[in-house]
Amino acid sequence: MDVLLDLLNSRPLINGEEQDALGDPAQGRDWAREHGGDGSLAELELLREAREILQQVVSGTRSPTAPRPLLDGVRKVPEFTSDGLRWTVTTPPHARLAVEAVLAWADTEERLPGRLRPCANSECRLFLLDRSRANRARWCSMAVCGNREKARRHYERTR
Repeated sequence: MDVLLDLLNSRPLINGEEQDALGDPAQGRDWAREHGGDGSLAELELLREAREILQQVVSGTRSPTAPRPLLDGVRKVPEFTSDGLRWTVTTPPHARLAVEAVLAWADTEERLPGRLRPCANSECRLFLLDRSRANRARWCSMAVCGNREKARRHYERTR
């Protein structure tokens, strides 16, 4: 789940400027390694593609079947252990992080449908996972985006 949100939020707008954690090869390599990847150029390219597709799917501008090509070559293999049967996902090495993000997205959609969404602030590019009971969270951060939106509405009402 952390890989999914971190990937979706790896290209935020800060003071109106895009900050892409995967854009620069050195910075992208660090990001991938922090998340358990190897930081290869092939891995970074696939992570950028996965991010783009998943952002569009979560935003509703692309079909939920769009991530299908990211799962090419992925297999689920049964393994017997002393604790019983365990399923292991095998992927090409450079695809592991992207596949983890896609699988986390699918799991989230199954267990928490509609709770992964973009921030309601039109000037924000971040995504949130609403864990509230009422499923009414709108902003990635109440302290930042929520406060800005409420202040903006207040200003419009009093103007």
